[in-house]
Amino acid sequence: MTQVIYTSHDGEVHTLEGGDGDNIMRLAVKNGIPGIEGECGGVLSCATCHVFLDPADSAKLPPMSELEDEMLDGAAEDRQECSRLACQVTLSSELDTLHVTTPEFQS
Repeated sequence: MTQVIYTSHDGEVHTLEGGDGDNIMRLAVKNGIPGIEGECGGVLSCATCHVFLDPADSAKLPPMSELEDEMLDGAAEDRQECSRLACQVTLSSELDTLHVTTPEFQS
């Protein structure tokens, strides 16, 4: 299990546990975490699950795909160094904890 700590842009914190194969977006939507919309359902056709990863956690993940990189250019809030689409971050047993912050705006 991976613990995912979601912090909203205004400091509200929610902690969830997800299993191998879950992704940050699906886990958030299923549990009503505010700030992650996931309008496309995780098929990489919107940017409404844009999150900012903690830099230390970002280094633990595989690099983003070219398509994810392009989708982030269309995000409602400007991307940052550790921006990712939550639907593209898959949990695995190698990850014990991930820290993500949601932007103020998703759409």
